[in-house]
Amino acid sequence: MTQIDFHSGVPDKVAYACRLLRKAYASTPRIVVMTEDAAQLAELDRALWTFSATDFLPHAHANDPLAPDSAIVLADSDATELPEAALLVNLARRAPAQFEAFPRLIEVISADEEDAAAGRLRYAAYKRQDFPLKHLTVGK
Repeated sequence: MTQIDFHSGVPDKVAYACRLLRKAYASTPRIVVMTEDAAQLAELDRALWTFSATDFLPHAHANDPLAPDSAIVLADSDATELPEAALLVNLARRAPAQFEAFPRLIEVISADEEDAAAGRLRYAAYKRQDFPLKHLTVGK
């Protein structure tokens, strides 16, 4: 059963995702990131190239021919077939359709009230389905 961790109160989802992916990349063989839309995917893609002068996080879009060989795969649609991975990071306001295929899911929830409300709804839905849940409030 998928372990689901909520990281809430995040001031900037993309910047937080970069730091989270850097940490996870050190110990996780493959990571998939689901973004809200193509614009957020493009923003994350740019940020992964520029957020650190000393870290390289190899990544590709899910529909890129290099995706099967990439450590970090970026997706913006549930219609995209996601590769097998140890971790799914969700930046979207919806639950990823394929999340149960992953051993671990990290839901990144911003401090924005609409995003937080959507996160609370997902938390309640996961809880009703008896998924193991953990919660981390960023900055506390």
